[in-house]
Amino acid sequence: MSDAAIKGWCPGALRPMLSGDGLVVRVRPYGGRLSAQQAAGIADLAERHGNGLIDLTSRANLQIRGVGDAGHRPLLDGLARLGLLDADTETERRRNVLVSPFWRVGDDTPSLAAEFEQALSDCALDLPTKFGFAIDEGTEGALAAASADVRIERDPAGHLIVRADGAEFGCPVSRADAVAAVLALAEWFIASGGRGRMAAHLRDGAKLPDALRGHAEPAPVMASALPGLCPQGALVGAAFGQLTPSALHHLARLAPALRMTPWRMLLLEGLHAMPSHDDLITRSDDPLLRAIACSGAPRCREAHADTRELAVTLAPHIAPDAHLHVSGCAKGCAHSGPASITLVATGAGYDLVSNGTTRDAPVLRGLSADSILASPSIVGGC
Repeated sequence: MSDAAIKGWCPGALRPMLSGDGLVVRVRPYGGRLSAQQAAGIADLAERHGNGLIDLTSRANLQIRGVGDAGHRPLLDGLARLGLLDADTETERRRNVLVSPFWRVGDDTPSLAAEFEQALSDCALDLPTKFGFAIDEGTEGALAAASADVRIERDPAGHLIVRADGAEFGCPVSRADAVAAVLALAEWFIASGGRGRMAAHLRDGAKLPDALRGHAEPAPVMASALPGLCPQGALVGAAFGQLTPSALHHLARLAPALRMTPWRMLLLEGLHAMPSHDDLITRSDDPLLRAIACSGAPRCREAHADTRELAVTLAPHIAPDAHLHVSGCAKGCAHSGPASITLVATGAGYDLVSNGTTRDAPVLRGLSADSILASPSIVGGC
């Protein structure tokens, strides 16, 4: 079996991460898209070699959970037959690419994604493990809030630009030069001493060279995506981004392909009606959309509590314009950004952070789950 990923690394398929419920094997769909056959195959593999739980991640990947040591190699063989395995761990690590799901037939997005993924496979860039890319070339920026370090976007006039995350403006490029421009920014990041993320590198004083800076404003940002119908099909979610094989099989029977999103939702190509399944979120006003929770105990070895049980119970009390984040530890794996209320499990109970992240100072410490449930207004007043 391949070595489990060290703490702080994103898991992969070739290099999984050991958690409380076994190995977490991350599948990175090429072009941000799964055929129906691939989706059904992943559901079968999760049932056969995992514990039957499939995560939708904020990096638009899937994770098969609960894989045992003996099941890892057969699982890899199955992924290879589905065309979902990289050649080696370094290629897998570099291929950290978000693709906007809102492209239409005839758009540049699929060919651009394929060309860029091939370029990443062919290059030898030694990028940080969480360094990523976004292909977001719609008339509105769908991925503006998603984690990425170099972005292919459009300006308000519809022209392609390449922008370093954290920079206000991007550099105009032609379709033929877009991939080379993205790689040039990644190469500059390494050469200029970048070690973590692009935005932090720029905040710390790194100056983009004139050839990569540009003065093109990105297109307006799209409103937050919610479950419902759109021109490309149907967007559906899953509570805390976790699917059952049954639900994934159901979706694979309904649509010719599934597009991944960083919002823990899937876009079902070509659907004109919302699907129905007990394990899916299909309403835009579902309270669970306002609650974020990591795997929690006992699934995660770092977690101090079963986060999801608490989050499910509190979800109906969350204000419509607020978000609750329940984290099993201070790492904040499920959500790195701020939330209206963040509950961080510790060995002494939950710490409560108001309008902050798991790394911010709490306003209350040592709350028990029972005391929070006895006074749910603690989150309802977000």
